[in-house]
Amino acid sequence: MLVPFTLLALLVRAAWPPLYRLDAAVTDALHRYGLDHPDWVRLMSLWTDIFAPHPLRLATGAVAAWLLLRRSPRPALWAVTTMAVGGLLGALLKLLVGRHRPELLDPVARASGLAFPSGHALNATLAAGVLLLVFLPFAHDRRPLRWALWAGAVLIAVVTGLSRIALGVHWTSDVVGGWLLGLAVLAATTAAFRAGRARPGRRPARNGREGVEPELAESGPDGTAR
Repeated sequence: MLVPFTLLALLVRAAWPPLYRLDAAVTDALHRYGLDHPDWVRLMSLWTDIFAPHPLRLATGAVAAWLLLRRSPRPALWAVTTMAVGGLLGALLKLLVGRHRPELLDPVARASGLAFPSGHALNATLAAGVLLLVFLPFAHDRRPLRWALWAGAVLIAVVTGLSRIALGVHWTSDVVGGWLLGLAVLAATTAAFRAGRARPGRRPARNGREGVEPELAESGPDGTAR
């Protein structure tokens, strides 16, 4: 994930003309659509507010607190660390790349700060991934529930990113960069968590099926086995 992200960041930093033309074409097309469809703009604005970085961080914090109540400090620490590392990297990279947001004559929405990578896309990817990997153990072998969790995570990440393009406050490459960086951070922290599981002698978890801590579904709120 870091390889395509780094390449994209370099192209953005260099203002590569083909990428700029593609970004501008998508932004112009969606901006015209938004001007003609105010209900679409309201829907995208509502979605982007609900799944903004701060509400997602609060949701992740609440899940971490719930994990602590279940006496599961390791996944709680992993969840908080993932969100914190991703957020700090996103803020730092915005400064390093220094890209400005689209400037439209008749904007349907406004946002402050620098553009690349999109903070909404990054944090939605991080939070969706964290919540998915925390709750997958409770799906057990129930395939419909597991697929529903995966579908919900993908929906949150994808639609949140698309809402930023639809509102004209981010270029398409900003959102793609946010998705890629979020996936890279998730992969890195999950790999570190997997390595940490080997120390107490726990079996390796199949993360895409069992989440980061399969034992979560095997213990009650007081940490005792069911």
